[in-house]
Amino acid sequence: MLRGLWKLTWIEIKVFMREPLGAFGTIGFPVVVFLVIGRVAGRNIPAPSLATSGFLRVGLPVLVALLIAVSSVISLVTIVSIYREGGILKRLRATPLRPQTILTAHVIVKLALTAATLALMVLAGKRYYPIGIHVPWFGFTIALLISTLCILSIGFLIASIVPTARFAQPIGAAILYPMIGISGLFTPLDSMPPVLHAAALALPMTYAVSLLGGIWKGDAWSAHRGDVAALALVFFVCTALSAKVFRWE
Repeated sequence: MLRGLWKLTWIEIKVFMREPLGAFGTIGFPVVVFLVIGRVAGRNIPAPSLATSGFLRVGLPVLVALLIAVSSVISLVTIVSIYREGGILKRLRATPLRPQTILTAHVIVKLALTAATLALMVLAGKRYYPIGIHVPWFGFTIALLISTLCILSIGFLIASIVPTARFAQPIGAAILYPMIGISGLFTPLDSMPPVLHAAALALPMTYAVSLLGGIWKGDAWSAHRGDVAALALVFFVCTALSAKVFRWE
């Protein structure tokens, strides 16, 4: 099983990298956003206050981390839909590989791409966008992987019910990107209208923002147990629903 998982994972990575636009959108685009916004905004902030700027210090890295996760998920939704429509999923299911192995390979690929994109962001940021603050990178990486797993489960649910590959990407974007807008990243939750505030508390992106921002600032994990629990709950619910409604053909 592990040998088959490794081989399928490696094949999926090679297939993904053969599409330059898709690879750039998933790996390069979040890094470019990080550098461009950081450089433009940084020019308008005096050097002594650069390290303490709320947006540059916390908001921008969290935004880019979410873009990394969402880009991976939209890519996953698109690929699964293309594979289903082209009959590839049906043929894969006919192999000795278990369905769980096939889907796990896709998850591993997206998590690996998430980690690689974060590493590029760190390297690029150190070279072109120095802020001079200490960041717990290991903890932040774990928080990003937890958030990505949760969002991936939403992506699998979308991929399970989306009709065709043609609609996969716009439907995924229409569902996931608005979640970022009301997650509390740009506007504090307390200042939102009651309806938006209630909607934000019901969406997993809000808890991902809280977890990523808190870990980036150096908070203890114990302070974000509720965020982790909420993300885990969404993961298990979406995974269970996907198992019931997922279509292989």
